[in-house]
Amino acid sequence: MSGIDYAILVRNKTRLEQLIERFNTPAQARFYIESMGGEFAEYEQENARFQESFSLVQRRLSSVIKNKVVERAYLPSFLFNPKQLVVVVGQDGLVANTAKYVGGIPIIAVNPDQERYDGVLLPFTPQDFLRAVERVLADRYSVREAALAEARLNDGQRLLAFNDLFIGAASHVSARYRIGFGEEAENHSSSGVIVSTKSGSTGWLSSIFNMTAGMARFLDGDEIPAPQPSLAENELMFVVREAFRSKRTQASLTAGILGEYEPLLIESFMPSNGVIFSDGVETDFLQFNAGAIATIGVAPEKARLVVKG
Repeated sequence: MSGIDYAILVRNKTRLEQLIERFNTPAQARFYIESMGGEFAEYEQENARFQESFSLVQRRLSSVIKNKVVERAYLPSFLFNPKQLVVVVGQDGLVANTAKYVGGIPIIAVNPDQERYDGVLLPFTPQDFLRAVERVLADRYSVREAALAEARLNDGQRLLAFNDLFIGAASHVSARYRIGFGEEAENHSSSGVIVSTKSGSTGWLSSIFNMTAGMARFLDGDEIPAPQPSLAENELMFVVREAFRSKRTQASLTAGILGEYEPLLIESFMPSNGVIFSDGVETDFLQFNAGAIATIGVAPEKARLVVKG
């Protein structure tokens, strides 16, 4: 047997729940959305579908194991332990937000609304997820191990990412830093650095390649931009956004692929407002101001996503 005696149900607030928190009542939320020309019914339908799915998951899960609900906002401070399994009910981004906090605990990801969510990381539905739970409890399950990215500062602080890390300035000003990879090093002024995992390569990183492809028609001659590389599970890719060349800054070291033993070093030159955040969540960050040096690489931990089969 697996030794698991508790399940953690992870969810996020729906858009309607967030609106009601902001405007105090459903009526005030409705007035705001409709006065802006929006369709409030869409928010209601989305919320109703999620609540129905989540209630079904909770009832079915309670029939086989004790469980506790944890909101996404409390993930950074929640203490996970190996005697738990995690059931995530929400969008793909919630799986990414959860994976970096749970260590090696198996994650069963449930798509509560197949009509609205693509579910790349959500192989299960409220109707079939319980079988996966039973397999984990019997210790007869299969997982996909996904690499995580790690940012480690010279003061010992550390941040993990399932999809990507952003290193730069907190506002829309140029980030100033020194970047080093292999034998190369440069001083940069840019919009920041994105470091993507294989799992995240279809998200933020892909948009950068889309932009590059869109600009190709302005190139002289028959130059064609290289296609986006396919990363191995234990590789990361870094891309510098909008590097500016000047008398004091360079723009040659703007992309590369990091292996397990090939870290990226970034030293902050920003007196204030320097940040490193992960998976698009700006509230989940490390301060990255002058004097801080970040070592970016593949984390020793892996996210363990339960798969069908």
